[in-house]
Amino acid sequence: MTGPAILLLLAGLGAIAWISARTRATRLKTVAEASGPRGAMHSLPGYHGWYVALWTVGPALLFLAVWANISPGLVTQAVVDSPAAQGLPTDAFSRTAILSEARAIATGAQAGGFNPMSRQLVEPYRVALGRYDVAGVALAMILAFAGGAYAFTRIRPDFRARTRVERLVMGVLLGASLLAIVTTLGIVASLLWESLRFFAMVNPIDFLFGTKWSPQSAAMGYGNQDAFGAVPLFWGTIFIGAIIAMAVAIPLGLMSAIYLTQYARPTVRKWMKPLLEVLAGVPTVVYGYFAALTVAPALRDFAVMIGIHNASSESALAAGLVMGVMIIPFVSSMADDSIAAVPQSMRDGSLAMGATTSETIKRVLIPAALPGVVGGVLLAVSRAIGETMIVVMAAGLAANLTLNPFASVTTVTTQIVQLLTGDQEFDSAKTLAAFALGLVLFVVTLLLNIVALRVVKKYREAYE
Repeated sequence: MTGPAILLLLAGLGAIAWISARTRATRLKTVAEASGPRGAMHSLPGYHGWYVALWTVGPALLFLAVWANISPGLVTQAVVDSPAAQGLPTDAFSRTAILSEARAIATGAQAGGFNPMSRQLVEPYRVALGRYDVAGVALAMILAFAGGAYAFTRIRPDFRARTRVERLVMGVLLGASLLAIVTTLGIVASLLWESLRFFAMVNPIDFLFGTKWSPQSAAMGYGNQDAFGAVPLFWGTIFIGAIIAMAVAIPLGLMSAIYLTQYARPTVRKWMKPLLEVLAGVPTVVYGYFAALTVAPALRDFAVMIGIHNASSESALAAGLVMGVMIIPFVSSMADDSIAAVPQSMRDGSLAMGATTSETIKRVLIPAALPGVVGGVLLAVSRAIGETMIVVMAAGLAANLTLNPFASVTTVTTQIVQLLTGDQEFDSAKTLAAFALGLVLFVVTLLLNIVALRVVKKYREAYE
């Protein structure tokens, strides 16, 4: 029986258990209410139904999760013990390869095998898989019926089914919260561990303040000295994501928010705001193609036209302009919400004093909404410095420390992709440098998000 079929069967049993328990609890409630106030049910019939359904489905699902990790080993051991496996080689690698191939053929994941020995083990694998699948389903059904019967016998007027169900739901919510926290801690721990290995090979001062980035020379055996200076990468990330992109996104996003909140008619706003936010849903690889095939050649031709003949076809300006367009919705949406949240009384008071609409926007609304706008800008910056595809396709891979926007530069995320692409050895400084770059990017993004959230929090405290 396949996994979806087992889950569907358990769902059906759970539904039957819920209906049966709710029906019994409803009858008990009717009897209890007829006997007087003292005999009233503690919990509603629905809670009794959920209690029995959870006891029916929960233990069986838990068993199946454990069985899914145990049964492959039992199946393999049964095949190894069969007479057909007597000719298996003693070499562990060859033995594992043959068994894996036979299992793939038996499960239908592979049409045929290259090793004749694997074909001999297909039938024993099928027999063992069928036997243990039947055993697992049978044990799961026994647990489901046993759990449901146990819970069904506890349905009484004084039974606190609501408390038990709510505690279980609280435990599930707590587990989901802890899972997110544990995942974050695991990411940080992996970055720290690999970064410490890198800094054991390369001086952190040279990494953070060096101006030459050439990991390929270190990989070819020329040493790690002065090969991992990441300042050009940090500068490229700031130049593209925090300067050029923000020079596009901040004015356009802020002006679009002002127009939509203060000047646009409701019908215009109804259509323009969703159209503007569509930009946030366009895949970044599409922006990358647009930057590489349309914007970059146009900028190169423009540079030649104004007398800059060494302009590159991959430039920081092309990537920054397209990245700025991409993050306009982030700035616009946050500024829109911030301006709309300013109390109407402040705007009305300014207009009553004789100020024009533009003066009210400049002197009242924007200063009042500035904390929220700044928070949106910081969140947009953190989004921009983590962008990869646009930079890879439009800005190039050269680690240059330059102020020329028509030159090719690279960013931290682009270098991480380049260092981890292909077959790499995770004991070399070249590969481990990606984790050190990731750690720096993580810390910078975390700080930007913390600052943005604190600014927004102060704004909400002032105007909610």
